[in-house]
Parts: sequence; C-alpha cells; structure tokens
Amino acid sequence: MADTNLSAFIWSVADLLRGDYKQSDYGKVILPFTVLRRLDCVLEPTKAAVLEEKALREGQGLDPEPFMLRKAGQLFCNSSALDMQRLMGDADNIGENLRSYVQAFSPAVRDIFESFEFHLQVDRLEKANLLYLITEKFSQIDLHPETVSNAEMGLVFEELIRKFAELSNETAGEHFTPREVIRLMVNLIFIEDDEALTQPGIVRSLYDPASGTGGMLSVAEEHLVSHNSSARLVLSGQELNPESYAICKADMLIKGQDINSICFGNTLSDDQLAEEKYDYMLSNPPFGVEWKKIKKEIEAEHKAMGFAGRFGPGLPRVSDGSLLFLLHLISKMHPAQHGGCRFGIVLNGSPLFTGGAGSGESEIRRYVLENDLLEGIIALPTDMFYNTGISTYIWILSNKKPAERKGKVQLIDASEFWQKMRKSLGSKRKELSAEHIDQITKLFGAFEEAEQDGKPISKIFKNADFGYQTITVERPIRDEDGNVVLGQRGKAKGKPQADSSLRDTENVPLSEEIEDYFARQVLPHVPDAWIDHSKTKTGYEIPFTRHFYVFTPPRPLDEIDAELKQVTDK
Repeated sequence: MADTNLSAFIWSVADLLRGDYKQSDYGKVILPFTVLRRLDCVLEPTKAAVLEEKALREGQGLDPEPFMLRKAGQLFCNSSALDMQRLMGDADNIGENLRSYVQAFSPAVRDIFESFEFHLQVDRLEKANLLYLITEKFSQIDLHPETVSNAEMGLVFEELIRKFAELSNETAGEHFTPREVIRLMVNLIFIEDDEALTQPGIVRSLYDPASGTGGMLSVAEEHLVSHNSSARLVLSGQELNPESYAICKADMLIKGQDINSICFGNTLSDDQLAEEKYDYMLSNPPFGVEWKKIKKEIEAEHKAMGFAGRFGPGLPRVSDGSLLFLLHLISKMHPAQHGGCRFGIVLNGSPLFTGGAGSGESEIRRYVLENDLLEGIIALPTDMFYNTGISTYIWILSNKKPAERKGKVQLIDASEFWQKMRKSLGSKRKELSAEHIDQITKLFGAFEEAEQDGKPISKIFKNADFGYQTITVERPIRDEDGNVVLGQRGKAKGKPQADSSLRDTENVPLSEEIEDYFARQVLPHVPDAWIDHSKTKTGYEIPFTRHFYVFTPPRPLDEIDAELKQVTDK
C-alpha cells in the first residue's frame, strides 16, 4: 500500500473522531493506534509459536520472556492471547481487553504507549462510545512489513505528524528534516569512509541529539546498508517531544536496534548519553529557539566544568541555542586516536556571523576554527524546510581531516541547486533532486574551487581567513583652545586623556599586522589617534554571502531614461 493511500485511510479515521475530538487532538489517537497496529502485524506470524513457548516455559517454572523473544525473532513480544483481530470478537469488553493486550507487551513497548499517554485516550474513546469503532478500523488495515516497508512506514509517520502539527498550528519543522536534505548530509559524512562502506561486518555508531521521529537515523542506516549489506550502524538519539520520541523508539524497535540508546528528555540540560562517543553524528536542531528555561543548568555546567564539560568555549545569546547543539556534538566526537568522527548539523545563518569579537558566538567559532574541526559549509536554497523559508546551512565537522583539508575550510554555495515541488508542503516549496545531491557531494569530495555559469560555487579558505582582531582606537580630549588635555596623576600622568565620545573600533584581519593596518587605514585620517592594546580582542566570523557575491553593474543611464520615457508616454 503506498503511503499516500495509507495516510488517506488514517485520515478517514479522523472522520469518526470529528465532534468528539478537537482537530488538534486527532494525533493523540491516530499516532498510537498506527504504532499499535504496526507492532501487531510485525508479531502476527510468530504469535502462535510464542504462546506455545509461554505455556511450555511457565509449565517448567521458568521466566518465559527470553524464550518468547527468541521465538518472536524481535526485540519485543506480546504474551497475551489477544491481538487486534481477536479484540473485535468481544465488543462489550473492548476497553478492558485492549488495556490488557497493551500491558502484555515487553516493557520497552509499554514505555512507548506511556509516552503517548495511550491509557487516557482509551478512557476518552470509551466514554464517547468510539473505542470499538476505532479499534475495528485499525484492525482492518494491513501494516505487515512485507506490505509496508520500514522506510515507507517512517514516511507515513512523518506525513501524519506534519498534518497534525499543521492542524494544531505547531511548527512541524521541530519534528523533522526533508528526506533529500538528510540524504545529502549522509553522503557528506560518509564521503571519505571507504572502510565503512566496503569492509565486511564493520560496525559503526551514529547519534542524533534532536532525533525527532528518527528520520536522520533511518536514512543513514539505509545508506550504509545499501553500500555494504553486512555493515551495521548502531543508532542512538535523544528527543524532547514525547510523541516524536515514542514514534522514533517504535521505529527503531521494529528495525532491530537496541532502543535503550533512544532516550527521552532535553539533550542540552539533561544529556542521557553523557559518557558516549560516536563515529558519526547528524542533527537538525530547532532554529533560533531560546534556551531561557534551561539557562541555569547550562551556565552551571559552563562555569563548573569549563572545557571538561560541553560548553567550555563559550555560550551564545539566550535567544538562539543552536550553537549549544554544535558544542554538544563536538563533545561527543570519538577522539582522533580512536578513529575520529565526522558530523553534519543544519544551522540557520546567524551562527555564521552573529556576535562581535569576544562574544560567546565568536568564541565558539574561534574554538572550532583554531582546533581545525570545520571541513566545510554548504548553503542550501531557501524554502527547503516545512516551517521556515529562511536560508539554511549544513556544517560538516571532523577531527580526522585528510591531509589536503588540514587548516582549510571549503564553502559551497548550493543555493541555486533546486527544483520546484509539484505541491508545496507548509513553507517547503523547493527540493533537491538526486542529481543536485550528487553534484554537491562531488563538489565536496573534489575539494577544489569551482564555478558554474560564471559564478563561484565552491571556494577554499585557510582557517585564519575568518579571524580578525578588533582594535580600540582612542583620540585625545581637547580643551576649548584645541590643546590636548594631559593626565595629572598616577600612570596617566603626562599622557593624553582619551575622549570616550571619539572612541572607535576597527577589525583587522588576522593575516595583517595591527601596526601596519593602523598606519595605512587610520592615521592618515586621524593623526592624533592611538591604539589601546589592552582592549584588543580576537574574533571569528564566516561572512558566507560576501564571499559569493558577484557584482552586477547597473544598466547605462540612457537605457533607463528611454524606458522611463516609454512609461510616461503611455
């Protein structure tokens, strides 16, 4: 069944809920029932064998759980004689039977339904006399893995969450990243790892600190397995939204992943996988979301632990926490001597340049560049995401740069690589085609400067090119007669006094000597100026658009005049 038909079926369930439920609450019923039916279908072929095994082992006085799991061939099982088809046989006791059926799942699955607060919905549907109708509807749909693959199921969940988010005016973008953007990111993080892509039986780890429904994890796994069928990717993630977490966990469970490393909670204030390090990481943290609520915990870690914690380099302004995710990921990199790590993160434009020298943002960029962690940044087209039309950038970081990339950063302007979508989804009007993904991957892999239609699309810089020193230029106070006022006491005695109203700052590129710059750019205009060296600060920014700006000369005046004349004559 194609995912569109499936979504349409699930949508027909919404017709039953209309009147008793607000539109924005449909998801609270439809999402857990979809998960329940999926798990029900996955266990169906082994159901009889599992129940036989249960009776046998209980008869021997043993705990049947491990034996039942082996028979089910999954990481979960259900010990009840009921399934969704059988629930239909007893309309009068549907509520009681459904509850006992859900209770009979392994603890990991029960946790999924607790995150959905499923028991509350069962009570509510029962009161509205809808429970039997809804359960019946779901019992009729075929969600067997042979009919609906794991990949299709993942897309169905995304589509549903997007629809429910739209209905309740939430931002769907908090939940997931477009698949084609994930495919590009996955290509980029695996690009130089031939070993993982070819060596038989290799095991690698991948982590997403804002995992949503698990899209990034799933696409990365599909990618690796398509190149190397015997490779294994161990997936870990943490998610703050309980419904997304429940779906991610259910999805991973069905795929045979160890779901103990899919955690619930706020990654920044309560890292559930604090000791872990990873080979690869991917993330699309929420853009421009403030972190006021967790300010106390973050500042405490920053002060108490410094560089031993996650936030040593500095803290960004409270209005945008995305750079905190960048620091969090850096702290999770496998050290280079143990094989190293490469990761990709989607950020909006502000982390490139917000904050002057000495600010938290600038200090974070400084840490990344001075430690040679940044491999490249790719500018994506606007209108790529479901909840925002703004410009977005993929940053690729690595602590195992190949020799030719050491000390350098590649900027790729892929903002013109897009095709129009047949139908917009929220703010998303553009998409990357397979050819675009291929083209960007090749540009990144080639690591050389390139142009297209006379415009630069790939440029290579030295890390230091993004650094500068902010110098403070002072000028003297003068009395009414225009004479310089000198200090009378202490250290300032006999020296010109600085006039704070004339104070100015200049940014000097790191590649230049401060004194040379000052003599060339400042003294010819203000010969009485001097530099207060005690105030000099080093800053870093990545002025992406400036590096790709192409000047187009204005049209000749007579051409504009002729055009104006035409218009006025009309």
